[in-house]
Amino acid sequence: MSKALSPETADRVQRNTAVETNERIKRETEERVKTYESRSREEITRRIEELDREWDIERWLETNASTLALTGVTLGVLHSKKWLIVPGIVLPFLLQHAVQGWCPPLPLMRRFGIRTSEEIEREKYALKVLRGDFEQTIQTSSDNGKRAELALQAVQA
Repeated sequence: MSKALSPETADRVQRNTAVETNERIKRETEERVKTYESRSREEITRRIEELDREWDIERWLETNASTLALTGVTLGVLHSKKWLIVPGIVLPFLLQHAVQGWCPPLPLMRRFGIRTSEEIEREKYALKVLRGDFEQTIQTSSDNGKRAELALQAVQA
């Protein structure tokens, strides 16, 4: 199960991401939901399971920072103390991200389409609406595009 981010954390990441990048990520999410409108329950369920395994931006940042810091410490102990500069640079960036919601790798990762957990959850819940998990929210419609639009409206922030 994906790690839940508070709306404040997701907002900080989005506030520190270029508007065009946020819009592209949102548009791509909406387009993916629309492609599942006419798919079977099983296909939608498989996509939801994929989303449960998708790494959010926080996990990517934490993994990269800890990998670089651990590598720097290991090389500093085994080879040269000069390598200790690596964790000395990486860890303050991680702290900066925790406090401000921004760090140097964030814009690049967002451009690659790495999403916040809130963005992942939005797609997941729209797919659950399409699958019929919330029948009161959406009625079966044969209109192409209408069910996906209703599903996306149901999960609008």
